[in-house]
Amino acid sequence: MVYLFLANGFEEIEALTPLDVLRRAGVEVTTVGIGGVSVTGAHGIRVEADIPDVMYANAAPEAVILPGGMPGAKNLDESRVVDAAVRAAAKRGAVLAAICAAPMVLGHKGLLNGKTAICYPGFETELTGAEIADTRVVQDGNVLTAAGMGVALEFALALTEMLAGKEKAGEVRKSILAD
Repeated sequence: MVYLFLANGFEEIEALTPLDVLRRAGVEVTTVGIGGVSVTGAHGIRVEADIPDVMYANAAPEAVILPGGMPGAKNLDESRVVDAAVRAAAKRGAVLAAICAAPMVLGHKGLLNGKTAICYPGFETELTGAEIADTRVVQDGNVLTAAGMGVALEFALALTEMLAGKEKAGEVRKSILAD
């Protein structure tokens, strides 16, 4: 299962773009609301998550997706549920995807050691152990990071390729006129 975690203050575009694109590709994604099913984004958009964090019990996620935004990324970083999910995913070699400020969650847990990563400008010091890239979206093995909202579609398509394959990502890319 693929889990996308939403915490109050999340960047709406960074969460909903990958969710939409992945579902178009047929990837089953469950959204998890930190603190409950009703989560409010950084710009006042309220979203209803599929499940609250207290219902998250999957010890073997296929992928964990973390949108940025503030204070959303900070709230993700402080969540014990997110910590457990990210660590379980890392242990299995599952996909870890984070955009904008959210790569700091991976950095704080030591999961970027020896990896190349990118984040929103100003958060680079939070990416402990990472080599900072000069590109907008970076895949290093099972870790995908992106710089921010302006590259949410690029991030979503790269994530789709990782989870559903190049052909399916190409089909989705074409269907949404991303080429």
